[in-house]
Amino acid sequence: MDTKEWYVLHTYSGYENKVKENIELRKESMDMEENIFRVMVPEEEITEVKDGEKKTKVSKKFPGYVLVEMVMSDEAWFIVRNTPGVTGFVGSHGAGSKPAPLLPEEVAVILGEMEAPKPIIDLDVEVGDWVQITDGAFSGLSGEIEELDVDQQKLKVIIEMFGRETVAELEFYQVRKENL
Repeated sequence: MDTKEWYVLHTYSGYENKVKENIELRKESMDMEENIFRVMVPEEEITEVKDGEKKTKVSKKFPGYVLVEMVMSDEAWFIVRNTPGVTGFVGSHGAGSKPAPLLPEEVAVILGEMEAPKPIIDLDVEVGDWVQITDGAFSGLSGEIEELDVDQQKLKVIIEMFGRETVAELEFYQVRKENL
């Protein structure tokens, strides 16, 4: 039994959902449920402020692309490749060569399985304050905050290493305020 893997299809922009629908219909009508599994159009919610009003809309994460989880058999490859709206597989070098699948790490990132969402940390600091680094490569060092990004939960800290000042980019969970 061949293994099922994720592949990326290139489509006409704006036809991603139609391609997904077409592949799912063809999968059933051509009895390919054993070879073609999930078909996805990755989307994300974007919040915009227009005229003082917050509006949330869903947009395609990768316009012009569709992900398909399948066993790369000759028949499944032919069916997917010849679906209306599909212009080809990403990672195929033409001349009838089959495409390379996505790496497991790439799939994990796209599907959001890489890590659980980090909790929001309320770090009561400002630029110029000193923090103790408690996690990561610079653990145990102290430094002065040079820059803060509360929304992204990140900060830049000036630390001294090897007799020189250097900037460490850290996340809120990696530091604690130093009481001087």
